[in-house]
Order: sequence, then structure tokens, then C-alpha cells
Amino acid sequence: MRELKPGDYVTHIDHGIGKYAGLEKVQVNDKMQEMIRLVYADNDLLYVNINSLNRISKYSGKEGTVPKMNKLGTDTWERLKKTTKKKVKDIARDLIKLYAVRKAQQGNAFSPDSYLQTELEASFIYEDTPDQEKATADFKKDMESPHPMDRLICGDVGFGKTEVAVRAAFKAVADSKQVAILVPTTILAAQHYKTFTDRLKDFPCNIDYVNRFKSSKQIKETLEKLKEGKVDIIIGTHRLVSKDVKFKDLGLMIIDEEQKFGVSTKEKLKQMRANVDTLTLTATPIPRTLHFSLMGARDLSIISTPPPNRQPVVTELHVFNDTLIKESIEHEIDRGGQVFFIHNRVADLPQLGGMIHRLVPKARVGIAHGQLEGDALEDVMLKFVNGEYDVLVATTIIEAGLDIPNANTIIINYAHMFGLSDLHQMRGRVGRSNKKAYCYLLSPPLSTLTNEARKRLSAIEEFSDLGSGFNVAMRDLDIRGSGNLLGAEQSGFIAEIGFEMYHKILDEAIQELKEDEFKGVFPDDKPRPYISFTQIDTDLEILIPDEYVTNIAERYNLYTELSKLENETELKAFQQQLHDRFGPIPPQVNDLLNTMRLQWLGKSVGFEKISLKKNVLRGYFITNQQSPYFETEAFRHILSFVQANPRRCNLKEVKNTLRLSIEGVNSIDQAVMLLSEVAEPVGV
Repeated sequence: MRELKPGDYVTHIDHGIGKYAGLEKVQVNDKMQEMIRLVYADNDLLYVNINSLNRISKYSGKEGTVPKMNKLGTDTWERLKKTTKKKVKDIARDLIKLYAVRKAQQGNAFSPDSYLQTELEASFIYEDTPDQEKATADFKKDMESPHPMDRLICGDVGFGKTEVAVRAAFKAVADSKQVAILVPTTILAAQHYKTFTDRLKDFPCNIDYVNRFKSSKQIKETLEKLKEGKVDIIIGTHRLVSKDVKFKDLGLMIIDEEQKFGVSTKEKLKQMRANVDTLTLTATPIPRTLHFSLMGARDLSIISTPPPNRQPVVTELHVFNDTLIKESIEHEIDRGGQVFFIHNRVADLPQLGGMIHRLVPKARVGIAHGQLEGDALEDVMLKFVNGEYDVLVATTIIEAGLDIPNANTIIINYAHMFGLSDLHQMRGRVGRSNKKAYCYLLSPPLSTLTNEARKRLSAIEEFSDLGSGFNVAMRDLDIRGSGNLLGAEQSGFIAEIGFEMYHKILDEAIQELKEDEFKGVFPDDKPRPYISFTQIDTDLEILIPDEYVTNIAERYNLYTELSKLENETELKAFQQQLHDRFGPIPPQVNDLLNTMRLQWLGKSVGFEKISLKKNVLRGYFITNQQSPYFETEAFRHILSFVQANPRRCNLKEVKNTLRLSIEGVNSIDQAVMLLSEVAEPVGV
């Protein structure tokens, strides 16, 4: 919402899609208020009260598609919301079933940390970042509970996810369970094997790996040991889900970069991990996995704090040219570093290697791709790791998880051919130490590219900050649309109502299902309030005056921030922040803050709308007269308040809605005091 510019499309939960047309001062009974102006079909105008800001969200469907604007005063939007909710409920039902099955299953509850675990964590040579600490605490809590864990750890490339995985693996081994670590590429299996062996060399733990570099005889031996329980941690590619892989007692599964596995592998994984604890690590979660965890079907830990001294990777977009390639490679070699040159056609690699040799004669060039024999590929990689090559010309085989701190320049040829998360992953291979790193994306002139390719390249250039993997995934949702969460079918309603509104409707649908069909599954959930939002309507001066905050965009940001606050503590902090930034708080702003309090009180009392005009406070109750709300304690409080104050209060039905009026309310302060009293009558 903060980036809203006039002309942007927005979705209002009650009125549908319109265009944002800026902030406007509006006179209400001779008092000035600031409102948000929206334009709908046929140039109809809608003014939205500042207090109702959280009813609008920026429209984001599939990028580049122009949504259809709604007409005010028709029921098209309501119908669309209803059908969407019905379809969404069908999707959500499967999702909750999945969750319910997981919660109902008894997995293995691991025992609390042993002294060896503490020892292992103390031997980590770096200081944990706060997020790493939190992710560690999260997975321990999950592992120690009797339900199977399903946690997604989303941390940017090089932010220390592997260390969290090592700790989880060791925790399982310390409890005499086996661990399977599933990785997408052969090279990564070898690299993880090295990392895990290094970290756990002083601990009682047998680690082995299977990948295609091993002969079938060696693999057979390893699998035999695994079956007998002589191997504690096994690392491998999708070979691990084959039928001949048997575990003696599998307790934890760690999946690295889940999005790199095919659908069939994922299906096999689902069967394998029904009651095994699972930890998934990812740098750019694919939208679907991300969506699952955002919705609570999986638990999510985000590691977004970079390790100290880490700098963002400088990312630049260029058209292929010799000079740039020559200069960037020379610059890197002169400072003692190494370079990746990525090109995804195996046949062209020798030729490109020759070209680099011609441009930079002193560079030692190695070539790596997946069609090399196992030993040859391992040999090239080891030489590069040991610094015997300066430039590695390779396919995307290096994309996942290679950790070579000395390589700090990466050149990606034909960058427009790659997906967003691939580009982000490859860029993550550099800048893993405290040196400044460079990533050059080479592509044909932008004008010749498809719209989507252009957007992908500009997104990767824009998100070059540390920890932006999560943003890349969110942008990916925008560019591709988000698809159906559970199956492969794409869903069209996101384009019709916008992503955030889809989320709101999804949340509502899930809440309703939780309270209705799946009542027993979520015993810990608090009951939902009867009212989700109270609309406030007043004729007082409610705004941030120009002379207090002169910049219009800043005022808008403050309004947005205010609409997101949820309790008195946050409101006090916001008030303090205003005071520190702009000076003593004028009465209009005090009233504005009080309308927030009024809104919260209205919600707890059970008003859908509160109007304070001409010194009369009116509260409109829930329109659904069958609502169980009318049998609650809160409603009884109101009735006793009305009986205690017969001269000021009046309770009557207007157009099928029950309405409470209280006279002689001269200010918002008074309204807040009164409603607090209505909510908690004195002497009850």
C-alpha cells in the first residue's frame, strides 16, 4: 500500500476495483477531513474515510493485465466475491484436511538438547544472527513436539541455512534416529557431504552420500549400511527416493531447494514423510511453497539478517560485449579472486572458453557441465575450489549451494532465458565473503525481449539487497500469477479480484471452515470476533493538518501505518514517534488517534458502524439478526447500560438493523469514555 500512486488500481472490499486518485480534503458540516478519493467505472467517485484505509488494498494480479473496473451500486462485485469464496473454500478444505492429518498423526517427539548439541552449537565459528537463533529455536520446538514437523526455512543465499540444517540433523542423530538430506544436484551432494563432515568430525556420527559419481558397487554398500543403521546421515539427490533405499529408523528429512525437484519426486516425498519430521531449506521459495507457509499449512522461519560484513552484490544489466567481459575478468583476477561464467548450452562452452582465453590470455579456464563423466566433473570443481582455475565456464550446474568464498564475479550469458529464482540462486554463488561482488547479466537489447523476460531482469536488478530472496519470490507471484495452491490448475480469480483481496477472502474462508466443519482440529484458536471491522463516521475535524506534516506522501504513509495498528501499546508508540518527528501533537491528530480507539471498542462491543454527528453517538449492530452475538455477555452489558441510562439512551430497530443512540456526546474523547463504559459497565 505504501507505494500507491494516483492512477494505480485498488480493490475495496465492499465496492470492488477502482482507481486511486490521491488524498482530498472534504468538508463535513463545516469541518475539514482528509479522505481517499477512488474513481470507479463511468467516473463514479467514492470517498474513503481514513479510518477505513484497511478496507482497500493495492490491486496486484498478473502483471501487465488491466483489471476491469467495477460500477458502484451494482451487485456484480458481491456476486464475484461469493463465487470466489465458494471456490476458495473447496481449495482450503483440502488444505485443512492435509493440516489436520498432520496434526493428528503421532510422529516422534525428540528429547531435549543433549550436552553434545550444546557443544556442536558452541563450535560454530561465526556468531549466530538473531534470525538464525530464532530458526534454531523454532525447529527444536517442532522436533520436541509429538506431531511431525513440516517447517520451511527461507533464508537468502549464504545466510546460514546449512548451519541450521546441521544442528537439526545432529539433534536427530543424538536421539538414535537416521537423517536423509535430499539435494537437487550431484555437485551439491558432494559439497554438503564435505560441509557436514567438517562440522561433525568431532562427534559420534556416520555420514555418507549417494550420487552418480559413485560406482554401483559403492552405492550398494552404502545402502546396505543404511538399512542396517550403520549410516546416521545420508546425503543424496532424488536417488534417495528410489525403491531400493531402506532406512532402519528414519527420523528427519531435510530437503534443500525443494522447487528443483520434479512433481513425481515430490509425490514420493509426500508418501515418505507422512510422519517423519521435515525441514525444507530454500533461498527463493517458489510461490506455491511460499503460499502454503504463509497460510499456515506449513510453518515458516525467515532468516533475513545477513552475516556481519556481508555486502550486497552489485547487479548490472548489459548487452553482450567483449570489453565488459575482458575488464570484469581482469579486475577480479587482479584482486586475487575467481570468476563464474554461466552459459546454458553445453555445445557452446568450449568456444566460450576459447574466447575468454583470447580476451584474457593470463586466465586459467575450466569448463564444467552435467554431461561430463562423474570423475571429470568432480576434478574440474575441485581444481576450481582449490584455486587452480581463475574462470569456470559452466552451465547452471553450479546454481545450487556451491560455496566458494573466493569467487566474487559472476557473468550470466543469455540471462533472459532464466527464471527469476534461477537468476537469484546463481547470483548467490558470489559475495559469500566480505569482498564486494559483481553480477553481470548479459542479454540481447531489451527492446527485443518478451515483456515477462524484461520484467524478470529488472526485478533481479532491483532486488540486489541482501536478504531479498523473499521479495524475489513475491515479485515472481506478481509476474506469473499465483496458481492454485494445491494442484496444478491455475486460478483465474486472482486476476479478477487482485492478490491481496484473494488472500483476505481466503483467510475468511479458512476461518469459517475452522469454526464450522473442522471444529475439533484447532482447539487452541481463539474464537473469531463477531465483527471484523467497525466503520467510523463523524463530523469532527479528523486529519493530520498540512502545517503539521507538509508532505502529502508522508501523510498518506502515516495514515496507512495508523490503519495497521492493533492495540493500545502500538498506538502509544506511534504517538510517541509522531511527537519525536513532528513536534507536539495537535488536537485534530489526537482525535484521529482516538478514532482508532473508538474503532477497537466498537469491534469489541459488536457495532458494524459508529456515527458521531451533531453530538449524538449512534452504534449500528450486526445486521444478521440470527447472529449468536445477541446471546453473548457483551450484548447483555449493553442492555444493562441502556436500562441504567434511560434518559440519554435509545435502542430501536431501523431498516432491520438494531441501533443504539446516546445523546450529549460532544467529542471523540467522550465517545471513547462512554463506549469503554458500555463495554465494561461499572459495578458488574
